[in-house]
This record gives sequence, C-alpha cells and structure tokens, in this order.
Amino acid sequence: MALTTYSPISSDWPCQVKTPGSYDWERSAAKWLRDLVPARYASYPALIRHPVLLARHAQIQVQQEVRVARTALQTARAELPALSLPESVIEHTIRLYAAEIMQLQHIARSVRAVSQALLESSSTRAGH
Repeated sequence: MALTTYSPISSDWPCQVKTPGSYDWERSAAKWLRDLVPARYASYPALIRHPVLLARHAQIQVQQEVRVARTALQTARAELPALSLPESVIEHTIRLYAAEIMQLQHIARSVRAVSQALLESSSTRAGH
C-alpha cells in the first residue's frame, strides 16, 4: 500500500499526526502515541528510538483499556447498586462506559493506521 493511503482525511487518522511522508510526520506520530501509554514509558530508550515499537505498545495498551471499559460496563448494573449510589448516577456511569468504549475503539483504529504507516515507512527506509 502507498503511504498516501493513511491520510489525515481518513476518519481513523488522528488529527494530531501529520500526513505520512510529510516533514516530521514520524515525530508527530511518536508524540501522539506517547500520550496513549503510561508516562513512565516515555523514558524507555527503545520506545523513544523506535516509533514502530512504541506503536505496538500503544496498540496493546488501548486493547487493554477497551477490555477494562467493557468489564466495567458489563458489571455495572450488578455491582454499582451495592455502592449505595443513586440510580441516576448508575445510569450516567453506564452511559459513560458505553461512550468510552466507542472512543477507545476509534483510538484503536487510529493506532492501527499510524502503526501501519510507521511500519511501511521503516520498511521503505530499510530498502525493503
């Protein structure tokens, strides 16, 4: 696939990341990806030097966040009443979890798009 497939025009491409092939696009991708992982990972040299590795970790991180939000949603109706919360708070929380899952799924698609573009860019530089 051509790098131009991953255009900021795509609904999955994050607006914080420049168009692949443009000046400094990989730096913008790495900055965006660093915001998706726990802060302590920003200091790991391997993740700093290899954006493809950072992208892989971000994919795993977001997948785990989706699982956590799904578990929270699936257990909310059964477990939240035991916390003596008003029904309105429980309903709001359930809607919050559902919205968060949708947002995380969008982020996961964005991470996949950026990951693929980084992978293709590194393959091109390596002469593959």
